[in-house]
Amino acid sequence: MNKRFDQIAGIAFLLIGILFFVESQRISDSAYGSTVGPKIFPMWLGIILVALSIRLLYETFKYKTEDSKKEKLQYKKFIIIFGSAVLYAFFLEKVGYVVSTFLFLLIAFQTMERGKTIPSLVIAAVFSFGVYYLFSELLGGSLPGFPLF
Repeated sequence: MNKRFDQIAGIAFLLIGILFFVESQRISDSAYGSTVGPKIFPMWLGIILVALSIRLLYETFKYKTEDSKKEKLQYKKFIIIFGSAVLYAFFLEKVGYVVSTFLFLLIAFQTMERGKTIPSLVIAAVFSFGVYYLFSELLGGSLPGFPLF
């Protein structure tokens, strides 16, 4: 782990999270066909980003020494996940939230750790359906539905 990089990243993400939270307060509360306003997601994204960056900054104080050996950067994994994220954004409206999120998570899980196919399938399916149900049914929000419906 690179202590200096983590400190800079923690501060940068802290500032971005604060910016997300502050700017989300300027978004109007009205939403068409949804009881969840458009500012909810950026507001919570900002809160989560602030919390995680504070945790990262706290963890940097616990580092003992800097490792003299360099970690090998994993460009192939980064490109696969970045490419699948771009495709996810492209196909979200066309294929629907549940299918596109399931496929994106499955690709990401398998890219990070080969094998363990069954746990990857289960986690991706539970997350996709769970978030869709929670947001659409319980909160009354709207997400792109299933492609056949």
